Amino acid sequence: MSDVHIIDLSSPVDASFWEPDPVIHEILTPAEGARHMAEEMKTHFGIDFDPADLPGGELLSLDTLTLTSHTGTHVDAPSHYGSAGTYGVPRHIDQMPLDWFLRPGVVLDLTDAGTGVIGVERIEKELARIGYRPRPLDIVLLNTGASRYVGTPRYFTDFAGLDGPATDYLLDLGVRVIGTDAWSLDAPFGHMLRTFQETGDRSVLWPAHFAGRRREYCQVERLANLDALPEPFGFQVSCLPVKIAGAGAGWTRAVALVGQ
Repeated sequence: MSDVHIIDLSSPVDASFWEPDPVIHEILTPAEGARHMAEEMKTHFGIDFDPADLPGGELLSLDTLTLTSHTGTHVDAPSHYGSAGTYGVPRHIDQMPLDWFLRPGVVLDLTDAGTGVIGVERIEKELARIGYRPRPLDIVLLNTGASRYVGTPRYFTDFAGLDGPATDYLLDLGVRVIGTDAWSLDAPFGHMLRTFQETGDRSVLWPAHFAGRRREYCQVERLANLDALPEPFGFQVSCLPVKIAGAGAGWTRAVALVGQ
């Protein structure tokens, strides 16, 4: 492992960031933690102890957070996409095979996409440019440039997502985990809804997510630092999700392992 360089690909959970569902982060200091623990030990176990007996009157700090499982860098499970799949019952995040989330990675530079949708032609063009064809179970990462807006309202409105055919194109190659530095693997809500209102075409509504009702796969959303990857392929991605029972998503500390 001494020759492996670890690159952090995760955005933080930060209560100071602008979020549609704000993060609440409550902190007990070590002194407050000592008093809290004394009360808990008395209430639940009938044990008395005086926090003043502790060095400095301190025990341990304690962080309590209120947030969604889609805050920060996270992995979406098939059950997030709908209650039923044409392939069977969608699995929750704690049921997914772990070997999906430690695999060779390839990053696609799509920073010129702007706001809207990314189609098959743009994906094929980038794969041809880097001279690589994803193999089954490779993890494909989309660098759209959206991460520069993390923490601001623009992060939720100014990004590009895959259209339905582009999602199916990657899944046809055997890819089962697709990651993006954007808030969503789909285009922004406003863009999708305007297109639907103009065309009446329901296929433009959440096509990347709804592809997961037909084909079992996972998304990693809200990645960061994809520009730091030295090459477009030749690295491993680790994005093991937190094991939340019965959940449609789980947080991950996604990293790239370079030099293995």
